[in-house]
Amino acid sequence: MPASHDLVLFGATGFTGRLTARYLAQNAPGDCRWALAGRNRAKLAAVREELTASFPHCADLPLLEADAADPAALRALAADTKVVITTVGPYLRHGEPLVAACAETGTDYVDLSGEPEFVDRMYVRHDATARRTGARLVHACGFDSVPHDLGVLFTVGLLPEGVPLSVDGYVWSNATFSGGTFASALGAFSRGPQMLQAARERRRAEARPAGRRVSLPLGSVRRQGLLGAWAVPLPTIDTQIVGRSAAALERYGPHFTYRHAVRTRSLPLALGGIAGVAGLVGLAQIPPARRWLSSRLAPGEGPDEARRARSRFSVRFLGEGGGRRVATEVRGGDPGYDETAKMLAESALSLAFDDLPATSGQVTTAQAMGSALTARLRKAGLQFRVTHTGGPEAGI
Repeated sequence: MPASHDLVLFGATGFTGRLTARYLAQNAPGDCRWALAGRNRAKLAAVREELTASFPHCADLPLLEADAADPAALRALAADTKVVITTVGPYLRHGEPLVAACAETGTDYVDLSGEPEFVDRMYVRHDATARRTGARLVHACGFDSVPHDLGVLFTVGLLPEGVPLSVDGYVWSNATFSGGTFASALGAFSRGPQMLQAARERRRAEARPAGRRVSLPLGSVRRQGLLGAWAVPLPTIDTQIVGRSAAALERYGPHFTYRHAVRTRSLPLALGGIAGVAGLVGLAQIPPARRWLSSRLAPGEGPDEARRARSRFSVRFLGEGGGRRVATEVRGGDPGYDETAKMLAESALSLAFDDLPATSGQVTTAQAMGSALTARLRKAGLQFRVTHTGGPEAGI
């Protein structure tokens, strides 16, 4: 029996969920059959009413009730759609039942998770099932990690084939974050040993690329002369996602190296940022301190429209291989919310409607959607641009 929906947005009443719903209302194709889902029908109806005020065609948008802790309801939801979008986090706490439902029913899945432990555990527990059913499980479809994953893919495409390649990524943003994002970060900071254990379990289960190597060195604080900035290593999930794309795609060459950093003009500011993160990590180990920090910004709260309008991001990439050097950039507006809603929605639309390579299991955006998603995001306003090309004499 054919699925009733092309897309279902689960978590439509949350902060990022509402932004994603609005993006779909404005940009989904006219023949796209999509629905809002969540645990509270009254709140879903309120979101639909908000959308209908600006987009009258949303008046009949279906509303689907399902709780993140109800496997039977989630399985029924997944079985009746092509692609499920979920914004319900922290994913480590709320996410697995929906991943399991999509893997079991062969339904494609996208989320915003920047939680390495969650992604690794979902690989170990559900990748094999998804491969068998044909489901594509695509995590990190927002600012974590679309600009980095597709930016590296874009950069690699400008370098020679069949030779060792290296890419350095340098991210900058002036944005702020929501309560949900803060809660996810605190949760990750408090689970260092569990995160390392999940990574070890994944390494034991995951096949290595035959005859090829992927290196992901952390690097050190350094001055990047071409960019006129200091680079501070950024040990986020972005590096892991890029590495998995490189392992899956031969285009990244026989030996691919990637380093990931945040860029800043001021060394004292960089060092202060390191100290601040270290302080948060320390406080996150103490339950009362963690609860107090969480109470400062509640889930569902986030920056208002005026603050988001002032927010920007830029990721600069410096690539080298086979005697060629290239500099590229991915840039856009508010990364955590407006652009993340765009990336998430377009990722789902790409899975639902684009002619894509045959993949299944837990896959990355570069691996599953690649240039098709890049083209969608460029059309939607994100910039992917070449800033410099040349040989070794170029000084990159």
